[in-house]
Amino acid sequence: MKRIISILALLSIAVSTLAQEMTVQAPKQVYVGDNFTVRFVVNEKASDFRGPTFKGFSLRSGPNTSTSQSFSFGYGQSSHSVQTTYSYTLAADVEGTFTVGPATCTADGKKLTSESFSIKVVKMSQAQQQQRQQQQQQQRQRQAYDPWAQQPQAASEIDEKSLFARASVSNSNPYQGEQVIITYKVYSQIPIRQYAIDKLPGNRGFWAEDLSAGKQIKQYEETDGGRQYMVFEIRKGALFAQESGKLTIEPLTLEVLAMVKSQRRRTGSIWDLFDDPFFNTSQAVEYPLRTKPLSVNVKPLPAAPDGFSGAVGSFSVKGGLNLDRVKSNEALTYRITVSGNGNLMHVTPPTPQFPASFEVYDPQIDDNIKRGDGGVSGSRTYEWVLIPRSQGNYTIPAYKFTYFDPSAGQYVTLDIEAQQVQVDKGAAVASAYAQKDDVRLLNSDINYIHPIGALEAKRDEGHAGAAFYIVAALIALLAAVAVWWDKKHRAAQEDIAGLRLKRATRMARRRLKKASTFLGSGDTNRFYEEIYKAIWGCLADKYNIELSQLNRDTVSACLAGKQVPEAQQQRIMKVLQDVDLARFAPGDAEAQKQTIYTEALMMIAEL
Repeated sequence: MKRIISILALLSIAVSTLAQEMTVQAPKQVYVGDNFTVRFVVNEKASDFRGPTFKGFSLRSGPNTSTSQSFSFGYGQSSHSVQTTYSYTLAADVEGTFTVGPATCTADGKKLTSESFSIKVVKMSQAQQQQRQQQQQQQRQRQAYDPWAQQPQAASEIDEKSLFARASVSNSNPYQGEQVIITYKVYSQIPIRQYAIDKLPGNRGFWAEDLSAGKQIKQYEETDGGRQYMVFEIRKGALFAQESGKLTIEPLTLEVLAMVKSQRRRTGSIWDLFDDPFFNTSQAVEYPLRTKPLSVNVKPLPAAPDGFSGAVGSFSVKGGLNLDRVKSNEALTYRITVSGNGNLMHVTPPTPQFPASFEVYDPQIDDNIKRGDGGVSGSRTYEWVLIPRSQGNYTIPAYKFTYFDPSAGQYVTLDIEAQQVQVDKGAAVASAYAQKDDVRLLNSDINYIHPIGALEAKRDEGHAGAAFYIVAALIALLAAVAVWWDKKHRAAQEDIAGLRLKRATRMARRRLKKASTFLGSGDTNRFYEEIYKAIWGCLADKYNIELSQLNRDTVSACLAGKQVPEAQQQRIMKVLQDVDLARFAPGDAEAQKQTIYTEALMMIAEL
């Protein structure tokens, strides 16, 4: 029996060691206005926790992390277990049944995912409200007769000068599109345990970028108004005004848990002798904070010169061809890299002017954008794939990139010098583009037929049979069919718009299939690259839009001109906007990728 028990103990230890899992502890039903706790428990030391979004609830605090360890001994064996708990404090706002998605974390090198769950929020009946009020009154009465009962300091007694929140901007009079850094701070002379943002400001008229995601809160001392404070930088962001005029930055609301002194009630008895600071303790008190709204006067940009790309900030540009000599029908690339500090995500430089005999593909966009305390900076690279179809010497004209420098208050133009490329004759391929060299060879590939002298006529004395006429008729018919098919094939090859229309859906579905391989892989850039090619390539081929003119305005005008239904036009433009925004929008990246993939699939199916 001892051996069996020992074996079972060893097996249980092994199973507990191998089976990492994440469980959820949450109430199935709560009342409107109640605060409650949701816990995600991992039976192992965990890291890289990503919590769900709690739609329908207000976040009071969290995620709060705690780790516990336990040891056990028995039958000569010992075991050690670790448990990690991530907890949220939430408040129920409205009635309804709300589904909370899964959370993820990493434990022992493995990715764990919790199950989704639902919480039902119901409204408390009048009888239940009366019962709760009676229970609270009874509890207060018991505390009144308890000499050791602690009376926490009321939140209203906290001096507004000892605890407040403030928002500040780096520039209150920027140009349209200029980067402005906004910082939210909590000033406190009272110890703070934690905080929870109730409502993020909806900054209408601004494009916002979060600069504090995934970073530690900065804490430091600062003197304000002659008083010393501990300052907590709880959030920092970059704002880009999309319009000029007076714009308002809305307040940010949050709640903090402030640690205040608690005192026992004075009862007039001998127990009041123990009312000494030594016996007093601190207790957490929820205290709401709210920043003041800020006004920003946005100056309009001066009249823009030709070629202005919409870039506002401080930038540099470099690039050009990767080769100066290539064979026809072989690929080369033209690359432009814009680097600097400013609204990089809004930069759309004009397409360079390429020779007409060059086949040009949609540009691939590679972003290396960083978001730090100094704002948004980095680089964005555009790469065009070019296929020259004819031999010769060609010139890629000089490329000009124009941006607005707010520090100087003027437009700046940067140049990439013109480049020469020599195209040698390469292998011939079937293409809708005419081969000029092949055309020049036509005058020498058929030699003149020299006469060989007179021929004597020889009459066949016999008569041709019926078989001869049948064969001749078949030959004539086949010749006529061959001529008709050849004309039709040539017409189809010359119809570039028709060729693009035929390949539109096929190429889009092929790219969507490739994009699906990057779902869940973490390779977000490759995913959006294929989605971008699928959507824009399908629109360009479907409606025969030149790549140099491919933008939202052109697509919108083309859809209206083709009399596409209004509802479908709105869906297409929404998908284009969602694809542009999803790459930089905060939140669950994988969920956003799945949503974008579904929208793109439906849009292409409609087209």
